[in-house]
Amino acid sequence: MSNILKINDLKKIYHDITSEVIAIDNISLEVKEEDFISIVGPSGCGKSTLLSILANLEEKSEGNIISDKNLRIGYMLQKDSLLPWRTVLDNCLLGLEIYNELNDITKNRVISLLKNYGLYDFKDKYPRSLSGGMRQRVALIRTLAINPDILLLDEPFSALDYQTRIMLADDLYKIIKKEHKTVIMVTHDLAELIFLLT
Repeated sequence: MSNILKINDLKKIYHDITSEVIAIDNISLEVKEEDFISIVGPSGCGKSTLLSILANLEEKSEGNIISDKNLRIGYMLQKDSLLPWRTVLDNCLLGLEIYNELNDITKNRVISLLKNYGLYDFKDKYPRSLSGGMRQRVALIRTLAINPDILLLDEPFSALDYQTRIMLADDLYKIIKKEHKTVIMVTHDLAELIFLLT
């Protein structure tokens, strides 16, 4: 399989009045379709900065990011960031609304995702009535709804208790494989990653 994304000698430097901090120093990476790539490291080592650059939320300082097409990026943050005044279904449709792609076909695809992953009965509920694990699954479906080429996961389980993290990690890996998604995930928890990939 050919590369869909190539990162060459990526560097990110933050400057203030008196000094500079190197957040990322010469990272190179090749990503193929349906790869599951995980970057493990302690807090503050630049993992989230890398995802922010790939999602065009931050500018790189040096290096190249090369793709053979205009990739659509789905970015799932540490917190679910669900809008409390929108139902589960409406939260899942948000990205499609932003891209101006909400229609009967895309809405039915989201409803199908909710059915497939055990959330359809909650489609008219509001986020406050969901458990932490369910909220994260809603956030994942919202991210998948836009049909991204690459899914960026920024420590998606870190806000959950251990038991819920393990259950959700298993759910998330199965969903990603079933949907044939390419993933770059960052985490500080090596044990969680080993569980996810075994």
